[in-house]
Amino acid sequence: MRGFTDNLDFLAARLHGRCSRMAVGGRLDALCQVRTMPRFAAEVLPGSETAAATEIQRQLVRDLAREVASIAAQLASTGAELLRWLAVRFQVENLKILLRGMLTGERLELLPPHLVPLPREFALDAASLTGARSVDEFLPLVPRGPLRRRFTQAVQHHREDKRPFFFEAALDQGYFEELLTQTEALAGQDKEMVKPLVLQESDTFHLMLVMRGRFIHRLEVSALLPFHVPGTGISRGRFAAMLADADLRTAASRALGRALDTLPVVSGGSGKAADAMVPAEFEALAWSRFLRLANRAFRRSHTGFAAVVAFVEMRRVEVANLITLSEGIRARFPAERVRAQLVPRPLAEVPHV
Repeated sequence: MRGFTDNLDFLAARLHGRCSRMAVGGRLDALCQVRTMPRFAAEVLPGSETAAATEIQRQLVRDLAREVASIAAQLASTGAELLRWLAVRFQVENLKILLRGMLTGERLELLPPHLVPLPREFALDAASLTGARSVDEFLPLVPRGPLRRRFTQAVQHHREDKRPFFFEAALDQGYFEELLTQTEALAGQDKEMVKPLVLQESDTFHLMLVMRGRFIHRLEVSALLPFHVPGTGISRGRFAAMLADADLRTAASRALGRALDTLPVVSGGSGKAADAMVPAEFEALAWSRFLRLANRAFRRSHTGFAAVVAFVEMRRVEVANLITLSEGIRARFPAERVRAQLVPRPLAEVPHV
């Protein structure tokens, strides 16, 4: 495809053909019936010789990263910088792995195999990063720009904290701020179709800061509020209100129409049942909304730039589903239980009106 650089029509047409082979709908349901790893590998990685769940997962992520970087290399004008920034998402995840290893004292020689191989443009100095002994030593090795800027602020305020939470949140914040900046540079229908996807993922970040930061880690509102990303559907004021809410469901209700289409069904009414909800339930519903918006953009844009962005996002959800599926097969879960963990959830929720 490199010979057709900047041919948007050709690229979009290729991606529509590729989309028809994705593990969605009926094909995803059929994969839930697979009971062995060798069969699963044959289905999702034809020609692959691996049958170990961990290796299958790594290969799926490696292929996705390679595909996104390849797509980003196809365009030199319309939205090219935005596509390249989508590939930076893998760089951010590599930084998190290295950071987590340093802060938790994991054996550093075990970390490189878990990193996603990336083209030189997005590669990190992994050798130096694994040699860092503190966040201060880690900081100058973070790529310049929005990632380093936000990471610097996190180091200034949380230097003595050994939990990865604040530093990972800072990397995500920098990533989403730049993604919004690149989206605002688009015009016309491209911006109209792409922006809801970017807002959705950014507001899912806000929702998870509330869910995990406030209700799991019990962090103070003042420690979480600075990680708000401006310009999203969840304003700073709404974010502050969510952080101050007494329970998960109340906080999540403020994200309806922004990060969530619905709230999880509560069996047996409210009270203790509502208190028993976990962040993963809300996160799954947020990703279901994300997939719905991506599908809409892909169909409506057809051969436009938004279709390219939507395809990348749909592929991310596909790979996440396949990884979840592989874990279900390894654990020998029934097909129905595995399907219930995939995105979109199979009618596991009701509309909130």
